[in-house]
Formats: sequence, structure tokens, C-alpha cells
Amino acid sequence: MLLRDILREDCVAEIRGSTDVMISAIAYDSRKVVPGSVFFAIKGERSDGHDYVQAAIENGASVIVYDSNINEKISGEVVFVKVANSREALASVSALFYGEPSKALKTIGITGTNGKTTSSYLIKSVFDKAGLKSGLIGTIGYLTGKSSYDAAHTTPESPEFQSLLRQMADDGCSHVVAEISSHALSQNRVDNTAFDVVVFTNLTRDHLDYHGDIESYYRAKRRLFWDIADAHCSAVINIDDEYGRRLISDILEADKGVKEIITYGKSAEADLKAVNIGHSMLDIGFDIHYNGELYHFAPKIKGAVNIYNIMAAFGVAITLGIGTDDIVAGITGLENVRGRFENIECNQGFSVIVDYAHTDDALRSVLSNIRNTKNGKADRSGRIITVFGCGGNRDRGKRALMGKVAGELSDFTIITTDNPRFEDPAAIIDDIEAGITGDYSIIRDREEAIREAVRMAYAGDVVLIAGKGHEDYQEINGKRLHFDDREVVEKCLPAGIVSMS
Repeated sequence: MLLRDILREDCVAEIRGSTDVMISAIAYDSRKVVPGSVFFAIKGERSDGHDYVQAAIENGASVIVYDSNINEKISGEVVFVKVANSREALASVSALFYGEPSKALKTIGITGTNGKTTSSYLIKSVFDKAGLKSGLIGTIGYLTGKSSYDAAHTTPESPEFQSLLRQMADDGCSHVVAEISSHALSQNRVDNTAFDVVVFTNLTRDHLDYHGDIESYYRAKRRLFWDIADAHCSAVINIDDEYGRRLISDILEADKGVKEIITYGKSAEADLKAVNIGHSMLDIGFDIHYNGELYHFAPKIKGAVNIYNIMAAFGVAITLGIGTDDIVAGITGLENVRGRFENIECNQGFSVIVDYAHTDDALRSVLSNIRNTKNGKADRSGRIITVFGCGGNRDRGKRALMGKVAGELSDFTIITTDNPRFEDPAAIIDDIEAGITGDYSIIRDREEAIREAVRMAYAGDVVLIAGKGHEDYQEINGKRLHFDDREVVEKCLPAGIVSMS
């Protein structure tokens, strides 16, 4: 493929060399450059790709794309392309290099703070039930139709994202559902993707270590609906969420982006409205009122927190013209989503829930779900025992907030580690402790904290282990060590560390 075939003129500020050069690959890491690559110099959070241009040339790069000054001493017979924004150019070139695969697929993008993963698996389950071969890109992993991969990021960088879409199209997929993170949106990773449906689940405090403030976080999310979606795309938006309502208003006032908006929620004005909601902690049942009809759902996935995720999936499927019988069957047929309100059952006489909740709002939602299905606090029957920690090198401001929520809605809390990364675990725990009230203890070792929570549980209690969900590792001082909350629980239960009285 020739450079001129994948380089849009409106991205280019200056070219030194011929655009008739052959291109074999795209790279933004000089260590992954192969002969014939286009190397994109990108400023990252910890390093600047402009410092590695010479290394890329020595590894065989044929073209260097950059947006800042580069060392004048750089040598090599290569083409230099200066652009206004390297990330925007990377997204554009990636889509063209892989043949704009999103145009061959029905592409669904889901953004929001919470609910993206479960919503994506519900949508894929509907596709499966309807006989539609589909792929998935998200936090837990990437499914292309014939292959599966571990996820390095919720939404990969644009070359990997477009490559996955290309693989899905080549594998015979007709549909794909992708989680779209705020990092991905602010870094242009999914620009130049032709979305058919975009979904907004909710927005609460998260990632402020990166975005700086909640307004910037919202504006990053809004890019999916304003800057990326176009007039052939539909939007499915949670109208109960304050930022969902703001997003609807922004879209209508600006008269840009999507062609139609479908709303969901418990509000009377929602297009898809949840009614007749049951009150069982694990086995939820409810109806969706849509177009004068009621559709009943008795899903296998657990927890009332999933009502909104189910409505989002219903909205996407309706928009795509999938029959309601397939929608109901697909949603009710999904067994579980790993690490999302996942009930660990070993006949122990009490409930153990593993959930990814790692923000104060997500933790409040899960704990409120549990609390609202119980008759208040009890002495030994019906207690909520919560185990959680907070990640290191991330938004410190949410730590005390999570402590406050855990203390208010749990009968007993055990504060422990999460992924401390390069931070001192004791300092993270101090931040959490600053906000907590009620009965709690501190057990820094996460495995021992889980074992203690299981050890102290009685029949009728609920043990919530929050923060890591599907993750099977802990990040400590630059190392990823194997650790899976579910495995620890399952080891505890058969071992007899259970109070059944």
C-alpha cells in the first residue's frame, strides 16, 4: 500500500519526500517498528515519541509522522510528514490502512462511567440469539468471531482497534459492540470509525487524575456523539442520568451528530421505561414499557444494578431492527458477566458477590441494591460485609468518597489493597480511612482480607468484594502478580472457613 493512499491531505502540514513509498505496517512504539513502517511520534503521559524517531529509523521505518520539533541531527533515507496532531493522523491512517472496516460492520459504541461491559455482553448475547455473528471489544477481552485476546486496554489504540475490526469483518462478523473509554475518546483512538449506534450509560466521578475535572471528563465522553457519530448513527441515552439529560440537550441544541435519540430509564418521559420492578437481590424481574407494549424480563444475570444495562441493550437491538422475541431471549439467556455482580456459590449459606465497582457511585449502586432488598440492618442475619481498596496512581479524591459510601451502606468494612501500582499501600488506605465511618478494620493483604470477610460471615449475610471484578492480577511496583478475587473466595469456602450458625 502506498503512503499517498492512506494519507489525507487535510491532516498534512508539510511533507519532505515522496508519498509513493510502500507501507507495510503502522507503529507508534519504536520498538515495534518493522521495515516499511510508518512511525507516528506521539506525546504520551510518560514519554514522547519524538525522542525515539532515530530509533524508529534504525529499526526500518520508511515514514516518520510528527507534530512537534524533532532533532535536526536525525539521519536516514525516510519521508517526513508533519501534521497538526499525530493522534488524529494516526486514527485517520489506521482506518484507511485497514480498509475502513467499520463500514462493513454494524458498529455499536458504548461509553459511560459504569455499565459498559455488562451492556456490551448483553448486546452480544442478543446478536447471538438472533443468529448474527458478532465481535466484541472491551475491558474483559476482545472477541473477533474466530479468536479471542486479552484486553490491554478497554479500547485499544487506533491501529489495534481498526485491525480488530478488520479481523472481525474477515472472520464473517456482521456486527460488533465496543466499549469506548474516555481515554480513547480524548486520544482519538476511535476517530474515523463509522458507528451505527452509540450508547451513553451514565457519568460519575472517575479518571480525574487524567481529565482534571468532571467537565473535561464529560466533554471527552461527548466526543463520541458530537465529533465521531454522524447523521446515519442513532444514540441510545440514559435519561435518568443528569449528564445523559445534558447530552441530549447538547445534541439537540447544536443540531449535530446523531440522526435520532432513543432514551431509557425509569422516568416517565423515557422511550424505554422500566416498570414493575421486583426486589430480590439476586433474581431480578421487571418489564420494559415501549411503544405501548410491555416486555417482561427475568434475566439470569444478577442484581438490580443491571436493569439499566438491560434497557440499554434493548434500545440498541430495537434500533437495529432485531425482533423482540430474540431480544428478550438473548438478554434473559446471558448467564453472567465475569466480575460484574458475580455471585460465587459454593453452598455456603450466605452470599458472596464479586464486583468491579471502583468508583463511589458504582459502589453506592451495588451496596444500595443489596441494602434495598433487606429489611434494614440485622445483628447476625442480613449483614453486609464489604471488602475494597483503591488503585494507586489514580484519582486520590475518590478514595475518601468510596470510604464514606462503604461505611454508610455496609455493616462492616474491611479496607485493603487494590492495585497499588507505584504508590505506598498504606498511604492509599489512609486516604480511604479519612472518609469512612461505622465499623471497619484494615487488612492490607487482600487475600487475608477476603479470607477474614468469609470467615466472619453467617447465614443470611452478604459479602461484597469490590474493585477488581474480572481482573486476575495485582499491580505492585511495576509487576503484575496473579491474583483473582474469585479464586480466593473459592479456596476459602471449601476449606471450612465458614460460620454457618
